[in-house]
Amino acid sequence: MPSSVFAADRAQERQAFRRALDAIERGRDWKAEAAILVDYPLLPALQARELARRLVTLKREDIQAFVAQAPDALAMVDLRKAWLLQRAEKSQWEDFRAVYADSPDRELRCHALNARLAGGGTLNWTEDLEALWNEDRPLPGACDPVLDWAGQNKLLDADKLWQRIDRGLTDGKAAMVDPLTRRLPAADKPAADRLALALRDPAAALKQARTWPDDARHRRAAVVALTRQARRDSSGAEANFTVLAKHFRWTAADRGEVDAAFALYRATEFDADALTRLANLPVGSQTDATREWRVRVALAASDWTAALQALDALGDKQKTDEEWRYLRARVLRKLDRGDEADLLLGPLSREANFYGFLAADWTDQPYAICLSSLVSDRAAERRLLVDYGLARAFEWRALDEAREARREWDYTLTRLTPEQRRLAADLAYREGWYDRAVFALNKGEELRYYEQRFPLARAPQIRRASHETGLDPAWTYAIIRAESAWVEDARSSADAYGLMQLLPTTAARVAKGAGIAYTRAEDLYHGDTNIALGTRYLAQMAGRFNGAPWLASAAYNAGPGAVERWLAQRGQLEPDFFIASIPYKETREYVARVLAFSVIYDWRMNGKALAVAARLPRYGQDYAAPGHDTPRKAVTCPAPATADAKLTTPAPVAPGA
Repeated sequence: MPSSVFAADRAQERQAFRRALDAIERGRDWKAEAAILVDYPLLPALQARELARRLVTLKREDIQAFVAQAPDALAMVDLRKAWLLQRAEKSQWEDFRAVYADSPDRELRCHALNARLAGGGTLNWTEDLEALWNEDRPLPGACDPVLDWAGQNKLLDADKLWQRIDRGLTDGKAAMVDPLTRRLPAADKPAADRLALALRDPAAALKQARTWPDDARHRRAAVVALTRQARRDSSGAEANFTVLAKHFRWTAADRGEVDAAFALYRATEFDADALTRLANLPVGSQTDATREWRVRVALAASDWTAALQALDALGDKQKTDEEWRYLRARVLRKLDRGDEADLLLGPLSREANFYGFLAADWTDQPYAICLSSLVSDRAAERRLLVDYGLARAFEWRALDEAREARREWDYTLTRLTPEQRRLAADLAYREGWYDRAVFALNKGEELRYYEQRFPLARAPQIRRASHETGLDPAWTYAIIRAESAWVEDARSSADAYGLMQLLPTTAARVAKGAGIAYTRAEDLYHGDTNIALGTRYLAQMAGRFNGAPWLASAAYNAGPGAVERWLAQRGQLEPDFFIASIPYKETREYVARVLAFSVIYDWRMNGKALAVAARLPRYGQDYAAPGHDTPRKAVTCPAPATADAKLTTPAPVAPGA
């Protein structure tokens, strides 16, 4: 919904702004329409739009005057960048230098270096290039002349090039490697080209590999190709490895890396020999991924002794993760070592996450959720709106320009202190801009701001839609929070839309069956439509799995076919062990997140929460959504109150509030 900030006295200005914007886009004089916009937050955006229409003819004085008038406005940043890029394209470096200011924009930074060189200056690797060079992403084309100069002046040598190529190989980014190969000495270039090919097209690389020289870099290219092929076809990769063993003299490290890849990808398919392969890997060849999957395969086989051995073999950092601490306790219980298990479950039960909630269920403890309350400061908020330009973000939102609103918000937040960010997040929450609050409060003590991070938005509709479809409203809320974090116009790379992230084809099918008006994908950006269709689809998933929230959540994320396939293979597992064996990392984490969010939303609505264990019926058992009189667990805050935040347990929210 549009923001209400200044709503009472901005209506006329907003209408005038729209008229002025339309006049600019039509090439007409806009200033008469803008006569009442002297103090309007988006006046700089109008001025920038008008200037952008004549960007080619703008002089540096025009840009400098606009910058002086609105030095902190995003519209200024955008206009200056567009003007600078145009001047860089025409090599008008004197103009560029006169207007450029230090910027985090990598393209502009490289053009600024080009401008310095054009003016007769020089570069220093440490001060000017090292930070750019060490970034784990491809460099913009604007950096090419700078790198050419660095190579010609002995600042960029083969060692630095190979270091960056190796980083691209480690990260699996062919786009980082490809632009570097031409800069290498002629003798090094063929090996670099083949390393890039191994990343881009491992099958093509392996076809050629038998003709490559047997040296360290070509062996590296072959290993990269084999490990990447193993992700999709571990058997085919093993066959290629056997053939290439007649051509390459593999080192122990080469063999270990390939064996680890083969074992890992056979493990994700739960092949019969996967556990043995993983357990037999030399220590030097093991990775966090192979150690993790050794545990998952052992759990899937219900081999508790092997599972404990695998848990013992985890890396030190892995052992601190809540999932592995919980699973270790569960395995210890299976081995009749309950006292040891309780030593792990006790501390874990005081954590507000999926595994902490499960630990509390095993030890009959209340859930530990500590709420920090944000105290509003109207004067400080006014400064954020006016002095820091946050009002521009709210104005774009009031105009239903969601993308521009988020850009202004994100730009403003980069200039705020942590305390100011919290105030801004709370203001966004109170104005109903829930996703900004969710994303702004994302670390450390900020995670305790549950009111802002888990908003009870659209309560009447969500309760009604959940009741109509037989769903628990807390679960519906959890799905929305996990799917979109309340971004109403969210659109994923998989083409899912809106609050509950529905595919258009799914939405059309559900709408037809339910008799709900739906004509195009953009309809899913309307919260009412999205929730009506999303709850019905979620209910369909629940119906396929006896109502079980954990299985339906997995199906909502990965598709019901995948879940049915996993159940056919491992459906006898207890739910927590089954979740640990889900082969898709995204789905595994999604299920844990949704179940944890269900607890938090249940607590927010009722002051208590249905036990996670109650949401985890064994496969094949029937499950019914809880009602108001369903027994729920108490929620307490065992941690001491902090100096700057009052920790409380909230009162229940009245139905329909």
